[in-house]
Amino acid sequence: MSDGHPLIEARGVSRILQETVPVTLVRDIDIGVGHGEFVSVTGPSGSGKSSLLYLLGLLDVPTSGSVFLDGEDTTGLDADALAAMRLRKIGFVFQFHFLLPEFSVVQNVMLPMRRLGRQSEAEMTERGHKLLDELDIADQAKKRPDQLSGGQRQRVAIARALANDPALILADEPTGNLDSKNSEIVREIFAKLVREEGRTVVAVTHEPGFAEATDRNIHLVDGRVDRDTRR
Repeated sequence: MSDGHPLIEARGVSRILQETVPVTLVRDIDIGVGHGEFVSVTGPSGSGKSSLLYLLGLLDVPTSGSVFLDGEDTTGLDADALAAMRLRKIGFVFQFHFLLPEFSVVQNVMLPMRRLGRQSEAEMTERGHKLLDELDIADQAKKRPDQLSGGQRQRVAIARALANDPALILADEPTGNLDSKNSEIVREIFAKLVREEGRTVVAVTHEPGFAEATDRNIHLVDGRVDRDTRR
């Protein structure tokens, strides 16, 4: 929190699905995550981990309370404004990589840059290759996703999340589909992004080893923060 406010903050956030019987996903969440923090979110199945991540990532909106991104209150922003903010400021990594099979690896990495529309084709291509090189998969740039291993595909997904140089990376079970070796590689990539580039990473995980490697753990139970531990 070097500039006086958290990078991402939830103030009194609740999310309730208005079904025949209302379902509370998260309730009365108050958390702030500062610049350059590596945070894990843990808890039992159904405790609200992914729901919280989607609220912090502006993929869902609270029933009550407010989410602030880089000091800006997102309450009341329409879908287009939220999408534009996500594109500029947040990178997402999911358990399943969601790479487009018809595009090459480097073309997949370039997709967020194309949507943002701030760079020339040559600049986007150069950055795409640079990101792949930083993640040690430059030699895979021209391949299709189905020609890569699971660990390689997840590294491509991380490169894509970094495409627009976001300060905040949100990851939902990013190692849940990987073996132990590739899980360790992905975990170390996130740690390096925090340690060397000053990015903020918030990752939902069910793996104790991943959680122990983070600077801070937020543990949820029944949609509430049960404990918030800094290491």
